[in-house]
Amino acid sequence: MSNKNIWYLPGPFHQYQEDVKALAKEAGLRIIDANVTDDRGDEAVDTPEVTLKEVEQHLVLVVGDGDNKAELEELIGKLRIESDMVRAVIVGLEAGEIEKPECGELAIRLYQALEHIREKVDELATSRDALATDNETLRNELAELKAGEGMEVEALKVKLDAAGVTYRANASKESLEKLVADLPKA
Repeated sequence: MSNKNIWYLPGPFHQYQEDVKALAKEAGLRIIDANVTDDRGDEAVDTPEVTLKEVEQHLVLVVGDGDNKAELEELIGKLRIESDMVRAVIVGLEAGEIEKPECGELAIRLYQALEHIREKVDELATSRDALATDNETLRNELAELKAGEGMEVEALKVKLDAAGVTYRANASKESLEKLVADLPKA
């Protein structure tokens, strides 16, 4: 049984005149940004009405003589190319594979920074793998040492049993060695 208590509302939520969080709480709804999911499971049917805030838009008017206007148009063109190249890097990053941009100072710098991060992550992964291998080797060596020590302890116990010497069942190797050393020489 579903609750039908989710209000799918396009964010950002500060763009609305109303306090959408308070409206949701009052109506017993949970808000999920409709821009981040296509799923509309448990969508509420009766949701509050909201209105967008009016946003003041600015229009830039380029005024000047022919040479100045041409320079500004060239600058705007360069900015558009730069923006497109940065977007291409971001899209590639989101897809998991980026290519070096052909132009655009910011896009190239962004690519280089991301490439540097990727190289460092690769180095860390290699170091982690090497440490994991060393760890496994050390664990195996320790297990072998413990097994070898166990056989030595058993041999010491056999000698003590043959001599009729009592010892604690959980006695350390060192204490068993001392007891064996104290045995009369035959």
